[in-house]
Amino acid sequence: MGATTAILGNDRRMLMIEFLQQREGHAELRELVEYIAEKEGSTDRKHRKSVYVSLVQTHIPKLEREGVITFSHGVVTLLKIPDDVTVYMEVVSRHDISWSAFYMGTSIIFIIAGWYLGSMPLLLAALVYLAISLVHHKRVKRLF
Repeated sequence: MGATTAILGNDRRMLMIEFLQQREGHAELRELVEYIAEKEGSTDRKHRKSVYVSLVQTHIPKLEREGVITFSHGVVTLLKIPDDVTVYMEVVSRHDISWSAFYMGTSIIFIIAGWYLGSMPLLLAALVYLAISLVHHKRVKRLF
């Protein structure tokens, strides 16, 4: 699991794998740069250049060394998906509910129960779980 953690332990590498899966394993470097810049919330020239440099100098070489991708003539090709990738990427189809959404709903039910019962510990615990599920929901990567 250590090698997989090292490979997928970075958001940009995760986004590369995600995008390549969506594109049937092939994408031009500029398409990857645009996708990652958009996912990171900034598509201005400076940010796209930062994404490009980090992909070319760090992330693509690392994934090539691990045998996950090849990079030739501006095209990135996915060779294999690292083992245990589902541990790091939540694969949820469009009409399914993610774990983070499930935990948000459960937290709301417990917030209502805590308020109704006048239980401050239950209310506080439910609020903490709600906050954690909201953060996770924002970061979850939907693939389909």
